[in-house]
Amino acid sequence: MDSATFLGPHAVFIVTSYAVTTIVVVALVLWVWLDGRRQARLLADLEARGVRRRSAEAPTTAPATSTPVKEPAA
Repeated sequence: MDSATFLGPHAVFIVTSYAVTTIVVVALVLWVWLDGRRQARLLADLEARGVRRRSAEAPTTAPATSTPVKEPAA
């Protein structure tokens, strides 16, 4: 059975749509993968230069406690 007869009169449109979708999905996966590698290299470079995340540091002082604010009586 020929694919054109199997897919009907819109076979070219259907095959083209699947091909374009496949190319776009592969391009997005490749882009995310390459960007992840780039970000990992940038992070390693920052860590090699001694730059650290602020959240990784232990707090040096106790956090300030807040006192509740009283609303003025109306």
